[in-house]
Amino acid sequence: MSEGKGAAILIDVLPQHRFDEAALQTYLSAHLDGYQGPATVQQFQGGQSNPTFLISDAAGARYVLRKKPPGKLLPSAHMVEREFRAMRALSGSAAPVPNARLLCEDAGIIGTPFYVMDHIDGRVLSDVALDGFSNGDRAAIYDGMNATLAALHSVDWRAAGLSDFGKPEQYIQRQVERWSKQFVATKGDSDIPAMERLMEWLPRAVPAGEEVTIVHGDFRLGNLMLDRTEPRVVAILDWELATLGHPLPDLAYNCMAYHLPAGIRQFPGLKGIDLAGTGIPSEAEYVAAYCQRTGRAGIPDWPYYLAFAFFRIAAICQGVYARALAGNAADRKALAYGEVARAAAETGWRFVSDKT
Repeated sequence: MSEGKGAAILIDVLPQHRFDEAALQTYLSAHLDGYQGPATVQQFQGGQSNPTFLISDAAGARYVLRKKPPGKLLPSAHMVEREFRAMRALSGSAAPVPNARLLCEDAGIIGTPFYVMDHIDGRVLSDVALDGFSNGDRAAIYDGMNATLAALHSVDWRAAGLSDFGKPEQYIQRQVERWSKQFVATKGDSDIPAMERLMEWLPRAVPAGEEVTIVHGDFRLGNLMLDRTEPRVVAILDWELATLGHPLPDLAYNCMAYHLPAGIRQFPGLKGIDLAGTGIPSEAEYVAAYCQRTGRAGIPDWPYYLAFAFFRIAAICQGVYARALAGNAADRKALAYGEVARAAAETGWRFVSDKT
């Protein structure tokens, strides 16, 4: 794996995300063990939800701060408190997580609740095609991603202290209801017929059977931290959507890249790439590896889970677009997500229409 790939992009704090850095310094000096101010604050570019910052203190220690965005927020969205709790609970488990250090729920310090975790000197790779990597590294990265998801879904959530982390029953039904409401609340003047059809069809076609695991909710290559030099996963990032629920929507979400065109900026995919000889497994091979790791014979309702995954990302992207219109988005390119929402919904509906 070559050294330059996956380096974080740091920028000056965006105007809409500036906060009282002096107040933060005072708070961290009093509550974060080992912290030595003053510190410099930079913002990580990328990501569309909770603004994320690098805090470099006077002693050379580096921390990552994640906070809620400013402005009016949707109910249950941007839950940095849940991120912090999930990482604390999973510390030392088979699912690697950053060391979460401090949660501040007092919005009076910097304007919103936030948490601080240790900075990991690793890489985040957004290019699912892994251009420029060797076939062996590509195979190892995809296998590591697959194994990490299976490990997360195998964690004993009761033993981890997460029995009250979510309602374990009827996860998919509740998710469809939640994201339908979020979409309606943020759609504004957007007209996306495929989304309307998905909101009507998905609740009627939920596959039978209940399973309960810890669900990440946004499990993809871009939310994994890899070792600086080896093709090895060292941490799962971005736990905002984590809860208890059915594991297969996590797998389907992870496999959306197989149905997204290669080369698009917002959600780069693998569609159109001949994967033979690249080291990247086919979707069938990737799903089979997960099934083997989790003791499944197969997934007969796979198209449903894919339709659900695209419905969900469409609702999320519509929310990003709405925040961009309001001037509160975490990324400068957020306005483009209106069309991404439409394309995602149309892709999701194709899995339905192919089966009806």
